[in-house]
Amino acid sequence: MPNAQCPMPRLVLICSVLSAFGLVSTRANFVTAQVPRAICPTSAIERFQRHKVTSGETLENIAQHYSLDPATIIAMNPALQTGKVAVGRELQIPPYDGIVVEIPRGQTWRQVAIQYKIRPDVLYEVNGCPKNPTVVFVPNRKRALNRISTESSTPSSSKLAGYPLPEVVKEALPYGWQMNPNTGKVFFHSGVDLLAAKGTPVQAIGAGIVAFAGDQGSYGKLVIINHSGELQSRYAQLDSIKVSVGQQVKKGDLVGTVGTTGTPTSSQPSLHFEVRSSSSLGWVAQDPKSYLQR
Repeated sequence: MPNAQCPMPRLVLICSVLSAFGLVSTRANFVTAQVPRAICPTSAIERFQRHKVTSGETLENIAQHYSLDPATIIAMNPALQTGKVAVGRELQIPPYDGIVVEIPRGQTWRQVAIQYKIRPDVLYEVNGCPKNPTVVFVPNRKRALNRISTESSTPSSSKLAGYPLPEVVKEALPYGWQMNPNTGKVFFHSGVDLLAAKGTPVQAIGAGIVAFAGDQGSYGKLVIINHSGELQSRYAQLDSIKVSVGQQVKKGDLVGTVGTTGTPTSSQPSLHFEVRSSSSLGWVAQDPKSYLQR
C-alpha cells in the first residue's frame, strides 16, 4: 500500500523524489508495481533540453542557470572535459543532476538501483515506469558522478591505437549525446559513425581475441574484439564478417566490410565503431577519438 505520509496516488512520485534526497521518510517495502502507469511522469531522458552556447557564457554560469552541477553537464557532453565551452556549440541539458547508465547485459534496472544505492521505486518513476529499459537516468549526483568518472576513465597504461578503415574518413555522427536525425529523439551515441563505401575493408585497431561475431539487434552484423588492458573494440553495421569467435587477430587484420545492417542513423553506408573499458558496471563506452590514430 502507499506510504502513510503520501496517501494519495498522485503524490507518490513527489514523495519518492523528495525521499531520494532525504527530505521525507518512506517505508522500505514500497512496491513499484503499485504505481499506476497512467500517473508516471515523462522519463528524465525524454526531458533533456538543448542549449546553444552564446558569447560570454561559461560552463559554470550555464550550470547555474539550469540549477545543475557543472560535472553533470560535462558527463552529458564529453567534449567539455577541458571545462571550456565554444560559442555556437549545442549542449545536452538533463532536467536535474545525475548520469545516464547503460544496463549491463544480464542485469536489470533494479540491480542498477542497488549498485547506485538509490531506491528502486524512485529510479522506476524518474525513468517513466519502464518495463525493460536498456538505459536509465540515475538522479544520484555525487555518488553516481564520482563512480562513473573513476570506473570509465581511459586506462593510462593502454596502448590501443589504430584506425579501422584503410584511410581517414569523415564522421557521420560523433560520440556522445546526439539527436537522432531519423526520429528527432535525444540519445547517447556510444561510438562514432565513419562514412565509407559499402564493401570497404574494416580492420582491427589492435591485437586481441574475437569475443563476438554475428548479428546483434540494432548493431546489425557485429564483431567484438577483446584487447589487453581490459579494453574492447566493436565494429558494427557490417555488410560481411571475416572472423570467427575465439580467433586471435593482429592490428590491421581484416574483420569485415562496411555495410548498412542493423539500425544505422545515417542514410549512407558507414562503420559504427566503439571502444569500451571493463568496469563493475560492465563494458563502459569510451570516446573513440582517444584511440583513433593512423
